[in-house]
Amino acid sequence: MRSDSVKFGLERAPHRSLFKALGLTEEEINRPLVGIVNASSQIVPGHMHLDQITAAVKTGVAMAGGTPIEFPAIGVCDGIAMGHIGMHYSLPTRELIADSIEAMALAHGFDGLVLVPNCDKIVPGMLMAAARLNIPAIVVSGGPMLKGRSGDKEVSLTDMFEAVGAFKAGKIGEEELAELEDCSCPSCGSCSGMFTANSMNCLTEALGMVLPGNGTIPAVYSARIRLAKATGMRIMELVKKEIRPRAIMTAEAFHNALSVDMALGCSTNSMLHLAAIAYEAGVAFDLDKANAISAQTPNLCRLAPAGPHFVEDLYAAGGVPAVMKELSRKGLLKVDCLTVTGQNVGANIAAAENRDTTVIRPIDEPYAPTGGIAVLKGNLAPYGSVVKRSAVAEAMLRHEGPARVFDSEDNAVKAILAGEIQKGDVVVIRYEGPRGGPGMREMLMPTSVLAGMGLDAEVALITDGRFSGATRGASIGHVSPEAAEGGPIAFVQDGDMIAIDMNNGTLTLKVSAAELERRKAGWMPPPPKINQGYLARYARFVSSANEGAVLKI
Repeated sequence: MRSDSVKFGLERAPHRSLFKALGLTEEEINRPLVGIVNASSQIVPGHMHLDQITAAVKTGVAMAGGTPIEFPAIGVCDGIAMGHIGMHYSLPTRELIADSIEAMALAHGFDGLVLVPNCDKIVPGMLMAAARLNIPAIVVSGGPMLKGRSGDKEVSLTDMFEAVGAFKAGKIGEEELAELEDCSCPSCGSCSGMFTANSMNCLTEALGMVLPGNGTIPAVYSARIRLAKATGMRIMELVKKEIRPRAIMTAEAFHNALSVDMALGCSTNSMLHLAAIAYEAGVAFDLDKANAISAQTPNLCRLAPAGPHFVEDLYAAGGVPAVMKELSRKGLLKVDCLTVTGQNVGANIAAAENRDTTVIRPIDEPYAPTGGIAVLKGNLAPYGSVVKRSAVAEAMLRHEGPARVFDSEDNAVKAILAGEIQKGDVVVIRYEGPRGGPGMREMLMPTSVLAGMGLDAEVALITDGRFSGATRGASIGHVSPEAAEGGPIAFVQDGDMIAIDMNNGTLTLKVSAAELERRKAGWMPPPPKINQGYLARYARFVSSANEGAVLKI
């Protein structure tokens, strides 16, 4: 056992004395030591119940003959961090989470890990750590929030952000705004639509790193506690059989994750996070591969913000296994991939059933013949950009309009709220990338305000930053190379015509190459917005968005 390095032999007597100081008995010390990484905090609604989930995991570990030892992980609530300096820190915490788990796991000789995340950056950060460490590991998340209700309308956090724009446009009053504020987020858990947190929980299931049901069992259901106990028991089998994350997170597993991503219409942030996890797992990943899978994978689900359904509806319809079963009917999955169940994907989904074809379309009757996410390239984004095509109005799949250029999200939001953006405009927000942000802020505010004002089907947004999984409309993010690296987006000027074609995957700045070269003459990036502390170090080492915005030595 790995923990032998900290507990066996004469020279480890001092170590054993410290374990005994923790209250552990000889019997507990002699068992496999399993680290339980708990992201619980009192600031993130998706984490407020994780102590209960973690307690169930620990029960499962003990039932199966292991010694569970809990330690914490940090987490940022993207909703609370949205629209101010806090959002600069959200994506960079993914690396902090992975690094801290690496440090704790290796410093203390754990035999295995159970990772207990929820919400946007915590899930991928923990998966990155699992892939990097490559010791037996399994994930069980806190699960999705229940959908809210306002009168006879089902609502989520998206509606709350869009209500701000609706109020500014005079479409709703203070009373309706206050009612939405009270009912949009009715329970603990990750926000109820197919936003980034739930996207990553579902894709973790597609990768094979969780027990079936993890992606969709609601946070408040007792089935979630039973799942946590089963997860605690299961890690002991993984430890016993030395089944490691890199045996599960293979190239074929990432193929499955991308296929499920396209079928579900997940958050565009999944392109960042899957790339980062693949980097840690030593698996090649690029946006061209994602586009190739999108081209052959039908879009089967339209969950909020792309449609009327929520993650609890997906759970009732059969969850991720039912989606994967539909994909398997057309040979779109690698069914021989090993998973943490000890069985392959094919065995895991054999009994799955699509119980509601209004939520999960049959493979022969999809919403669209291609995936929910599209990668666009062109002279404005030579390395690529990403859009949630399934959440875009049909009329905006092809669009051409004049650029309205802003060097920060804050300035763009001010212009939108002031009514300065016109129908047909293409709003360009730059210097918000991984390096230029720094931290690649998630921009739910400008997109939701536009939607609330009724302009989401008539105005496009383009940025080297990123958009929330709760975003809908023609919102194109991850433009690479970013402005701070001298990418073409740095040289767009007000009035330049930009052509978007999501069907053919192109993003074109209608300016000649010669004119772009002229504009580049003497260009220097603006000074960093934050030049001290962690973000200054992050900006120095972070890679481009098309590579997952990972820290490279």
